[in-house]
Amino acid sequence: MMRLFAALAAALVGLAVVPNQATAGKKTDTLVWATDRDNPIADPFYLNTRELVVIGHQAWDTLVIIDPKTSEIKPLIATKWNWVDTKTLEMELRKDIKFHSGKPLDADDVVYTLNFVSNKENAISNFALLAWIKSAEKLDQYKVRVHLHNPFPPALAYLAGLGFILQKGHYDNAPTRPDGKKDFGAVPPNGSGPYKITEVKPGQHILMERNNDYFKGGFKGTPAISKVMFRTIKDANTRAAELMTGAIDWIWDVPKDQAERLQANPALVVENAKTLRVSYLQFDVLGSSGQKFFMDKKIRQAVAHAINRESLTKNLVGPASVVSHSPCHADQFGCSDNVTKYPYDPAKAKALLKEAGFPDGFEFDLFAYRDREFTEAVIGDLSKVGIRPKLTYQQYTAFLEAVRKGRTPVAHGTWGSNSIPDVSAMTAHFFLHGPDDITKDPKTKELIEAADALTDPEQRRAAWQKVLEHIAAECFWVPLFTYAKYYAFSRDLDFVPTSDEIPQFYAAKWK
Repeated sequence: MMRLFAALAAALVGLAVVPNQATAGKKTDTLVWATDRDNPIADPFYLNTRELVVIGHQAWDTLVIIDPKTSEIKPLIATKWNWVDTKTLEMELRKDIKFHSGKPLDADDVVYTLNFVSNKENAISNFALLAWIKSAEKLDQYKVRVHLHNPFPPALAYLAGLGFILQKGHYDNAPTRPDGKKDFGAVPPNGSGPYKITEVKPGQHILMERNNDYFKGGFKGTPAISKVMFRTIKDANTRAAELMTGAIDWIWDVPKDQAERLQANPALVVENAKTLRVSYLQFDVLGSSGQKFFMDKKIRQAVAHAINRESLTKNLVGPASVVSHSPCHADQFGCSDNVTKYPYDPAKAKALLKEAGFPDGFEFDLFAYRDREFTEAVIGDLSKVGIRPKLTYQQYTAFLEAVRKGRTPVAHGTWGSNSIPDVSAMTAHFFLHGPDDITKDPKTKELIEAADALTDPEQRRAAWQKVLEHIAAECFWVPLFTYAKYYAFSRDLDFVPTSDEIPQFYAAKWK
């Protein structure tokens, strides 16, 4: 409690010295939210932090949208759609949408966007999530046809989660980096969503202002709040302190003990809600990091048996969290926990280590970027059986680079699937030989490709069951738990959390 009061004092001092900082709250009609994450650019295609997923859905629109209450696919830019065949999707577009630049949105923009993001050479951050797109073509000014490489039943869900539509030619004038490649992320943002991005200060804040030309009658509606600002505040106690002073209005990922303290503040609302996010340990099974321990399945299994996941969910994460056994979320189509499980059993973990030739355990490097208290709990459990992690704790961008360059013997990560409620959005992302797949297992890839070529839902479920069991039996991952976020926000704010982990700031209003 003393730490929180100390942070509060520091925040009060800090408020007097932060230049050009928007004042939060109802009086200024500015909703200020904060996390610890740096977001040096405002392009969700070239930085896949959760913050930019959130900002993406405020400042851009997608062809369709998933209703978080019902999981139904609903119209947004597209008004109608139909499958011509299993690999061809036609979509009709609204005729009253404008980009923030003022240009009307039409088929040329949709075709440009889908062809750009599905081109591997353009290297968007989540290319694997849109790699199923073969090409897009214009049929008339407000009608497009999307061609798929293979049948892909969850295509509409993917377009809803990540298919932010850009103005034709958006990246044409991207500056060139010193290495000679285009810096697409440096292009100023220009969406068509209910908010428009008006200021980006790397490491400090991203400011959005209401788009007064946003079309009427759509799913997102007209925002009631005129400005939304994202701020980077590294320290959790400082974020809580600024919330208490009214300097910010909204935070999430609040640690459980801190959330319980904030509940005593009558000016705040504190809620715990489930998400599509899963916490996991990812092993270097190829030995590319130079530490070869995790090439041995017995050692991977020892790690799995050493972690008390039930204790993690109960004592640290929150009541909406549950233990995970598969590399997917139970709310995703095709996910199943009917796989090989590794119950908490320290004695079994020690026996497996002995069989692997490490009766006294060993030291290794563990990389992490989020919720340090969760990682430290995992470290505590592993240390009890003689597996001694040395923690490298980083910002997300550095963590991601380390994973993709094969430097991480074990990575403690999280994945929210871009809020796509389909098993492929998590499992395929990490096991289909994309940039975040450090397993590169040929059999897993073969099984996934077979599963996602099926259009019959029950056949697809059965095929994905084989994928999940293979991954679990080989212990390529240790799924830990589903995330449950603690939200804390001003009682002046009328805000409803949704399980898709995309806060609808465009639907919030002041009481």
